[in-house]
Amino acid sequence: MTQARLPAATIAGADETVIMAHGLWTNAHVLAFQRRWLAALGFRVRAVSYPSWGDGLADNARRLAEAIGDTPGDIIHLVAHSLGGLVALRMLAQVPDPRLRRLVLMGTPCAGGHCVSVALRTPLLAWAVGRTYRDWLRQPSVRPAGAVDVGVIAGTLAIGLGRLLPGLPAPNDGMVAVAETRLAGAKDRIDLPVCHTGMLLSHACTRQIASFLRTGRFAHD
Repeated sequence: MTQARLPAATIAGADETVIMAHGLWTNAHVLAFQRRWLAALGFRVRAVSYPSWGDGLADNARRLAEAIGDTPGDIIHLVAHSLGGLVALRMLAQVPDPRLRRLVLMGTPCAGGHCVSVALRTPLLAWAVGRTYRDWLRQPSVRPAGAVDVGVIAGTLAIGLGRLLPGLPAPNDGMVAVAETRLAGAKDRIDLPVCHTGMLLSHACTRQIASFLRTGRFAHD
């Protein structure tokens, strides 16, 4: 596969860091490719792991906040995939670190998740949802603090295990419907022809992340 040409970084600096958060049933290792590509652009990047299934939303939001607190520098950005975005939003709804500037959500089901709802109604699948997601569904709607710019990336390539569950609205990324990624107060959003897991392996997605971290906008051209 030919590697897409990525633009040069413009915000790189010793005082600026990007922190990445993974989704359900994974850990920081799944972010390795995207982390490396962002680092090649000049971004200083670290990825954090958290118990996405066994622990609650508040506990994982606290862990993310602690990771941010332990990170040196004047400016911090967040990039989160799927459930990691819900953890980031929960953390931002509290008293976020004043150094936080931008957050990119990839395939994050901010507005509910059809696949999760079906799984919770299915005895053999309900256990797989985990505590973090259950806690998100129980809480009132949250929106990030106004000082943090949020960009939303949604996928439209319908390849994934979610297609095995009936009724997933189109368009979707195989796990999360585009409509489920909508977040009130987001500064910008873009739909890309990628599947849910494929976001983590997509140079196009990486380019859009870089664009938003630099400018607060996606490259819609």
